[in-house]
Amino acid sequence: MVRPLALVTGGWRRIGAAIARALATDGWDLALHAHHAESIDPNFATELGAAGAKVEGLPGDLTDPGCPSRLVAETAGKFGRTPSLLVNSASLFRDDRLETLTADSLDAHMRTNLYAPLLLTKAFAAQLGEGEGSVVMLLDSRVRNPVPDQLAYSLSKQALHASIRNLAKEVAPRIRVNGVAPGLVLPTDDYDGAQWRRLTALMPLQRLADPTDIAAAVVYLARAQAVTGQTLFVDAGANLEAFARDFVYLERE
Repeated sequence: MVRPLALVTGGWRRIGAAIARALATDGWDLALHAHHAESIDPNFATELGAAGAKVEGLPGDLTDPGCPSRLVAETAGKFGRTPSLLVNSASLFRDDRLETLTADSLDAHMRTNLYAPLLLTKAFAAQLGEGEGSVVMLLDSRVRNPVPDQLAYSLSKQALHASIRNLAKEVAPRIRVNGVAPGLVLPTDDYDGAQWRRLTALMPLQRLADPTDIAAAVVYLARAQAVTGQTLFVDAGANLEAFARDFVYLERE
């Protein structure tokens, strides 16, 4: 049997890589987008291939309005068939507040986090023709309880969240559109171990989501034939709380 084909943006690192790994194990071939060609990792491709997946790397700048349609066309060309799953995982994340907000920051975040997923969904739907498929948008749990930090980023993710129900109604019944909203998942150099442990204790479940938890939600939505227009919050319950600041500013000594 021919394996189904998924196009995953930002699929070579962090959460995107976890999603790619889970999809490969679930039986998907993978077109994995990267912002730079240097991010395409042959060793990771070999790992996914060991799970049975055919893997192709597709570099592209998502702020370029022509990139989304090109990625979909290149995926179909490289594999000789149309993807039936689109995972919009790539994201731009920068720190700003109202007093530091600029037009350039707003434009960059909206182009990457909103316009590109919408244009990719448009191209994906057109490429599918009369076929059936699924779209999963990667969001952020702050779309429910926003904080003042990372304003341009948060606004772009809130707009993408709002688009899910619109898109789900428009492309039904052929295509399902859903979202996954992670919370705090992977530490960066901005956190130390003690702060990370204190933040973990703040969560209603007193744990943090792992990248594999996010990936499992994507795989579920890819297969959930009766689910559309929904957002799964995979955040250990963080969306149930209203935090005053972004996590990086909380529980510091």
